[in-house]
Amino acid sequence: MKDKSIGGTLLTALAYLVALVMFFPILWMVLTAFKTEQNAFTIDPHFLFVPTLDSFRVALSQGSGYMHYAFNSVVSAVVSTLIGLLLAIPAAYAMAFFPTKRTDFTLVWMVSTKFIPAVGVLIPIYLVYKQLNMLDNLAGITLLFTAMNMPLLVWMVYSYFKDIPKDLVEAADIDGASTLQTMRKVILPLALPGIASAGLLALILAWNESFWSLTMTDHSAATLAVYIASFKSAEGLFWAKMSAASVLTVAPIIVLGWFAQRQMVRGLTFGAVK
Repeated sequence: MKDKSIGGTLLTALAYLVALVMFFPILWMVLTAFKTEQNAFTIDPHFLFVPTLDSFRVALSQGSGYMHYAFNSVVSAVVSTLIGLLLAIPAAYAMAFFPTKRTDFTLVWMVSTKFIPAVGVLIPIYLVYKQLNMLDNLAGITLLFTAMNMPLLVWMVYSYFKDIPKDLVEAADIDGASTLQTMRKVILPLALPGIASAGLLALILAWNESFWSLTMTDHSAATLAVYIASFKSAEGLFWAKMSAASVLTVAPIIVLGWFAQRQMVRGLTFGAVK
C-alpha cells in the first residue's frame, strides 16, 4: 500500500513537471510582452523587471492593423469550420451507417492526405490560385482552411457516429423517417458532444494556421499569423512587440478553450464507456 502511495506521488510530480515544461514557453512569451525591447533582447534572462504596456500599445495602434487581421482570422476560422462540418457530417453519416466496399479505403485515403507536408503541394496550389485570382483573397484562404481540416472532421465525426447503434437508424426507417429526418432528429442530437469537440478542434487549427496564411496572403486576406510576422523587419526581431502581438493572438482561442474544455473533453471521450 505504501509503495502504491509513493508511486502515485511520483507520478503526480512527474505530471506537474511535464505540465510546467509545456507551459513555460507560454509564460515566457507573456513575460516578454511586458518587457522593454532592451530587456527582451538581453542574453541573460530577466525574471524581475518593471512591466510596461508599451509593446501592447504599439501592437494595438491604428497603424498595426490588428483589427483587420483579427477580422480575417475570425471569418476564415469560423466559416471554414462551419463549411467543413456541413460537408463532413453527411459524409461521415453515409460511411458510418451505409458503408460500401470502398469505405475503409476512402477513410484511409483521406487521412493519408494529412501525411503530405504542406510545402509539398504549395506550388500547384499557388499556381491554381494565381490563375483563379484567389491569391490574397479571404474566400480563397477560407477554402484552404476547409480543405485542410476536412480529413480530421470526417474521421472524428465518423468515429462518433460508429458508436451509435445502427438499430436506431433501422427503427427510424421503419417509422417512415427519411434519411435527412433520421440524421437530423435522431443521430445528430446523440452525437452533438462529439461534433462540437470536432468543430472546436477544427476552429483552433484554422485559427493557428500560419503556413498558408504567410504564403497565400499579403494584406487583404492576411490573418493574425501575418500580423505577428510583421514585427520582423530588416532591423531585426522586435521580441517584446512580437510577444505582445502573440499574446493578443492566442488570448481569444485560450479563453474559448477554457470555457469549452468540458464540452471538448466530453466530446473526445464520447462513446468511450458503454
